[in-house]
Amino acid sequence: MAKSENGKEDQAKTFENNNAVSDEQNLITDSPNYITQDKNKNENVAGNEPQQVDVKELKQKLEQDNVDKKTDVAVNNSNKVNDDDDAPTIVMSEETRKLENLKNASTKSFGDFKIMEDRKDDKRTSRRMSNYLQNIQMTNSSLGLTLNGEKKDTSLLTDSKTVVRYSPLWKQTLAASVPILLTFVNGLTSGYSAILLPQLKTDNGPIPSDEDTASWIAAMAALPMAPGCLVSGWMMEKFGRRTSHYITCVPMIVGWILIASCNNLGLMLIGRFFTGLCAGLFGPLIPVYIGETTEPRYRGFFLAGVSLAIALGILVAHIIGTFVHWQYTAMICCAFPIAAVGLLTLIPESPTWLISQGRIDEGVKAFYWLRGFGDDAKKELKAIIDNKKAADNAPRMTRREKLASLKSPELLKPLAIMIMFFVTCQFSGVNAVAFYSIEIVEKAVGKGIDHYLAMLIIDSLRVVMSVIACIICKQYGRRPLCFISGIWTSISMIGLSMFLYWKPENMSWLPLLCLMCYICAISIGLVPLPWIMCGEVFPTKVRGLGSGISSATTFVAFFTVVKTAPGMMSNFGEVITFLFYGVVAFVGTVIMYFILPETKGKSLQEIEDRFKFGKRPAGPKV
Repeated sequence: MAKSENGKEDQAKTFENNNAVSDEQNLITDSPNYITQDKNKNENVAGNEPQQVDVKELKQKLEQDNVDKKTDVAVNNSNKVNDDDDAPTIVMSEETRKLENLKNASTKSFGDFKIMEDRKDDKRTSRRMSNYLQNIQMTNSSLGLTLNGEKKDTSLLTDSKTVVRYSPLWKQTLAASVPILLTFVNGLTSGYSAILLPQLKTDNGPIPSDEDTASWIAAMAALPMAPGCLVSGWMMEKFGRRTSHYITCVPMIVGWILIASCNNLGLMLIGRFFTGLCAGLFGPLIPVYIGETTEPRYRGFFLAGVSLAIALGILVAHIIGTFVHWQYTAMICCAFPIAAVGLLTLIPESPTWLISQGRIDEGVKAFYWLRGFGDDAKKELKAIIDNKKAADNAPRMTRREKLASLKSPELLKPLAIMIMFFVTCQFSGVNAVAFYSIEIVEKAVGKGIDHYLAMLIIDSLRVVMSVIACIICKQYGRRPLCFISGIWTSISMIGLSMFLYWKPENMSWLPLLCLMCYICAISIGLVPLPWIMCGEVFPTKVRGLGSGISSATTFVAFFTVVKTAPGMMSNFGEVITFLFYGVVAFVGTVIMYFILPETKGKSLQEIEDRFKFGKRPAGPKV
């Protein structure tokens, strides 16, 4: 009997434990259903406001259901073991014990459920806090490049899902068209004096037209170009490339308005001073902006467009001035910088400058807008960002160390090359021919050909050759173009001086042919190449300074040539003057053969490394 009772008790305990475990699992499994159902009842349906779940009431409901189920099981089991008189006492004691166990099991089950829910809440809170801290770190980071010690480069260089409506080439063309238009205005400034001075001689107005005054009117535009270049180098680093374009357009417009409305020599000189100052400000600014916004395979083409724009500006000024009074010509010229201001609103700031200022997100956005998402573009962007990170991680330099850094080879080597290149170009007589076209044609050709017609022929040829230069600068390297251009420039000038020395009869076409050959030769190399390379050879951190100094040098030479050309031709004669220009072209070309690097098809970072480390740049190629 005792054995039977013990067996029944064991069966009851086993049944009880199994039911407890099963109910505990069901409680844990089914509890989310209660929450889900309760939440579904409180969802915002048809505009009703959502209600919060009463957690305390839900807990009580779950606990009561659990206890009721297990109490029924315990009572049924207790009835099966009531066989003798002592059974009720034993059953009641056993029942109490089972109820206590059930309560403990229920409490444990609900506690496990609560722990699970708390863990989920902790994970959500931890995730939110992690994202919050990441946002703080990204906001406070000086570069926005690191995140919890991990690099953010990958996120910056990932593909964009935005649909590209226009190809990167079209966007680069738009970005380059604005500085090229402003270069065209510089060409108007250079060509304006050639039609202004002859009209002043025939007008007999309040503005004198003697030789000395005429030379000052012509040279006044070149006088402020050199200081303008130095100011431009500081301005473009301080305010950015695009903002500097905006700033420079203001005095350009004012200068043309003063020229158009002047009735005395003072206003004429002030107007010429302003237009020349802006030409100097644009000098280093334009090639730097084009070089930083175009990719290597198109950079030479767009930078060659600078010389094309100058040639086209000279031609347009001469055409308008041939048929229109000089004041109306100035009014027409004033319209072009106004149009450029409107176009500036359509293009971004230089991404290289933005990244150098720590504005990483803006720089990346501008870079991808201009260059697209190709692998080459990503590599170049990564090199720019890495260069900025390396510069920021470097120790802060003192003023003495900054001055010592100006002696670095990556600045001094390209600076010496560019100064030699610009001086060779200017003292080859290119701007003397542009500023005094009619006088030079008159002295070289004589009276056998109409001087204005000859001037327009030369100007048209200059434009055609500048177009050809844009094409061949994309196809061929800088070095061969420099040598071919320099040799033929010197041959043309020396040949012109030899003709003027012997003056053979019935050959008035020969000096015009020499001048045309001179224009063709100098337009494909010596004129465009210095401006192309000015935007390529200087490192990012001193690009404004280097291009400013080299451009200032060329405008000092510019002023010197324009101011001295009339005096040289009147005091030394045309033979010595043209011979001097030819010899300078030849000597400069020989020097450039030994020092000029090849930059075609290379990224700006590769060119910088070439001057810094030698012919084999260190680090990965871009």
